[in-house]
Amino acid sequence: MSALSDARASRWWNVAVAVVGLGLAALLPLFFTPLSSFMNNSVLALAYVVMALGLNIVVGFAGLLDLGYVAFYAFGAYTVGWLASDHFAAINGEKGVHFLVGEFPGSLPGVHINFLLIAVAAILICALVGAVIGLPTLRLRGDYIAIVTLAFGEIIRVFAFFGDDLSFRGYELTNGRQAISPVDQIDLPFLGAFDSAFNLRPYYWFVLALVAIVLFVNFRLRDSRLGRAWIAIREDEVAAASMGVPLVKTKLLAYATGGALGGVAGAFLGTYFNSVNANQFQFGFSIFILAMVILGGLGSIWGCVIGAIALSFINTYVIPRLNGVPDAIGLDFDLTQLSFGIFGFLIVLMMVLRPEGLLPERRRKLELTEGVGTGGDSLFEVRA
Repeated sequence: MSALSDARASRWWNVAVAVVGLGLAALLPLFFTPLSSFMNNSVLALAYVVMALGLNIVVGFAGLLDLGYVAFYAFGAYTVGWLASDHFAAINGEKGVHFLVGEFPGSLPGVHINFLLIAVAAILICALVGAVIGLPTLRLRGDYIAIVTLAFGEIIRVFAFFGDDLSFRGYELTNGRQAISPVDQIDLPFLGAFDSAFNLRPYYWFVLALVAIVLFVNFRLRDSRLGRAWIAIREDEVAAASMGVPLVKTKLLAYATGGALGGVAGAFLGTYFNSVNANQFQFGFSIFILAMVILGGLGSIWGCVIGAIALSFINTYVIPRLNGVPDAIGLDFDLTQLSFGIFGFLIVLMMVLRPEGLLPERRRKLELTEGVGTGGDSLFEVRA
């Protein structure tokens, strides 16, 4: 155990785990058919990993409870809907606006921009939205932050539902319950356009590369001065302020960074689903992503990865395959309708048996399992 602990304390441990894990994950699609259900489940799981890592910055690093994270999913997805579809079909005299796209989308009306540029736009938009959401919470703590963020999430959901009633110069904000569809497929330079109707492997490798980038960003942020400031605020906000940590700037950066990661994942899911529908942005989705963070371990980067993959596969693979169990024992209900109840039971079970999470952050594990306070370890030594 001491050898393993020494290895985990090494600065190269996370690099080695990332290289081995991502390398094996990159080979995984070769063992499955391009359109298998496993490939679809894996793509969704990796997209949820990006979202969980984004929420972990807000909740795990900075200790700011966010129950409206679905808002960033919505803004990221609608960024794709606005910039990669015929939603604004009348623009430019119905000739459309096209930039760095293939031949087929380049001939369609509406706005059609390369997905890489849309991803950057989603990051910027959602970072700004995150800062706006964070402003009313600067003087709040605990449950009050949760209430405000929940309200913002519900406001965005309502705007998505009734966006077809809101128009500017004849252009509707959203299509409401009628989805913005179809959405352009990802089209990368030198690789051509993806096609989810024939091959899911390109989507898998693309989102895996996105996970690698987000992991790098998370580790660099965690070990940076800003990351240590987030952790200081989480541990004791008053003490952090007395030591010179700028609370307003630090909190806003946490919301903006977490929102940016949620936005780019939302943009990816928008193009992967080939549509953007207001029904996707329910409050339960925020709880779903939060459950991933709690299951893996608050503040733990690798824990979030494990928690997101575990809950995603439970949702898309395990529960549907157990759907016949109630009928077998004489009960008449659909098990998939109780999925959030199952997630809640798993979280309660986790809080009782292992409150620090599946793969906890070192400091939180010490606090919860050994009763050790925060004075014995420096903030710089926090490791996932």
